[in-house]
Amino acid sequence: MTGKIIEINPVTRVEGHGKVTIQLDEAGDVASARFHNTQFRGFERFCQGQVFWEMPNITTRICGICPVSHQLASAKACDAILGVELTRPGKLLRELLHQAQYIQSHALHFFHLASPDFLLGFDSNPATRNVIGLIGADPGLATEAVKLRSFGQTIIKKLGGKKIHMNAACPGGMTTALKVEDRDAFLKQIDWAIGDAQLAVKIFKDYVGKNQAMVDTFATFPSAYMGMVDENNNLALYDGNLRLIDSKGVVLEEQFNPAKYLDIIAEHVEDWSYMKFPFYKSLGYPGGIYRAGPLGRLNVCNGITTPLANAELKNFKKLSKFGFVEGSMYFHYARLIELIYCIERAREILEDKDVTSTDLQVNSTKYNEHGVGVVEAPRGTLFHDYWVDETGKITGVNLIVATGNNNAAMNRSVYEVARDYIKKGNVTEGILNRVEVAIRCYDPCLSCSTHALGQMPLLIQLRSPEGEIVKEIYS
Repeated sequence: MTGKIIEINPVTRVEGHGKVTIQLDEAGDVASARFHNTQFRGFERFCQGQVFWEMPNITTRICGICPVSHQLASAKACDAILGVELTRPGKLLRELLHQAQYIQSHALHFFHLASPDFLLGFDSNPATRNVIGLIGADPGLATEAVKLRSFGQTIIKKLGGKKIHMNAACPGGMTTALKVEDRDAFLKQIDWAIGDAQLAVKIFKDYVGKNQAMVDTFATFPSAYMGMVDENNNLALYDGNLRLIDSKGVVLEEQFNPAKYLDIIAEHVEDWSYMKFPFYKSLGYPGGIYRAGPLGRLNVCNGITTPLANAELKNFKKLSKFGFVEGSMYFHYARLIELIYCIERAREILEDKDVTSTDLQVNSTKYNEHGVGVVEAPRGTLFHDYWVDETGKITGVNLIVATGNNNAAMNRSVYEVARDYIKKGNVTEGILNRVEVAIRCYDPCLSCSTHALGQMPLLIQLRSPEGEIVKEIYS
C-alpha cells in the first residue's frame, strides 16, 4: 500500500499552467514526485498548410513572454528555406532584438518571480510572497526592476511595433530600421541598466552567503549540460554551434551543427504530461537527460566576450573545482551573468556604425524543402524545423522548445527537494513552496512547451453544470 498523494495545483510564479503530485509511502516519506504540464497546444499541427513566410508572426503567438525567441528561430528557419545570407545590418538588428528579449525576460524572472523567495523568505506569508509584497518591502528595488524590464521591452517595440507579438524579424532580414534618435536614447540608458543587473547579482550573492549549505545542496544532482557557443567556445545566444558535456565535465559533442539536432537529440513521452522529455541519444533515457538554459550555457562555455560578464563567469566557474556547477539554485546566478552580458552586448551593437542602416532584407525566388532555425532562448536551446512544398506551404513542423529541454531535470529537481524536506508526513506550506522554488530555478515557460499530438495522450472531459463527467474522449 502507498500513502497519500499531495498535489500542488497550480504551480505559482511561472509562465503557464502546471501542477506537482507527490506520492508518499506508508511512513509518510516521498516515494515519487512529478511535475505535470497540464496544457495542450497544437502549433506543430495547425501550422501545416500555412505559407512559410507567415511563420515568424504565427509562432510569436506561442508565448507572450518570449515571442522574440520564437520569431527569431522561425525567421532563421525561413532564411534556410530561402537559402539566403542576411545583410550585416539585418543581422545586427536581429541580435539587438535578441538581447532586448533576454533583458526583459531575465529581469522579469529574477525580480518579479524569483526574488520574493530570496528577499521575503521561503516560509513567509504566501499572500505577500510575491511582487506586491516585494513592492511593500522595497519599493525602490521594485521600481528599478520595472525600469530594467521596460528598457528591453522598449527596444523590442521600436524594432517591431509592439512589445509583445511584434513584427520585426522576417524571412531574409528585418522589417524596420533603427532610428538614430532611438539608438542614442538607448545608449544613454546602458550604464544604469548594467548597474541594476549588478545589483541583482549582489542580492543573489548576499543570499548565498547567508544560506551557502542550502544553496549548494538544493536540487543538486548530476546531469549533462547543453548550450550554444561561438567558434572559440564562448557564450553564444543568436548564432553558433552546440556543445554538450556529461555529468563529469567530459565533452560529448564539440562544435555540433544545431541544424542536425535530430542526430543527437530524441524525445521521450510519458502519459502523465503534455510536455515531452528530450534526451541525448547516445546515453539513452533517462541517462541522457541534460540541462539547458543559463546553467547549461555557462557550464559548457569557456568564456564570455564582454568584460563585466566574463569577470562574473570566472567567479561562477570557481564555485566548483570541476569547472561546472550542479546546484539548481545557481541557475539564478547564471541568469544574472547573462543579463549583464546582454546589456553589454547591446551597447556594442548600438555603437556599431551599421546598426542604423536601411539595408535590411534579402530575398530569393527558389525554395529549399527544409530549413532549421536555432537560437538560445532565455530558458534554453530553441529549435524550429520546417518542411515546405514547391509552393512554399508548410508540410511539416517540429519544435523542441527551450523549456522542454529541462523537463526531465525539473522532474528530478522536484523529487530531490520533496524527498529532502518531506519526512514522516510532515508537510507545511513552506515545504511545498520549496518544491515550487525548484521549478522556478528553471524559469519554465509552460505554454511554449507542448505542441504536437504524436504519441502524447489527449483526454477531453465534458462535464455537466453540476460538475459530473458526461463524456470522456481519449486520444
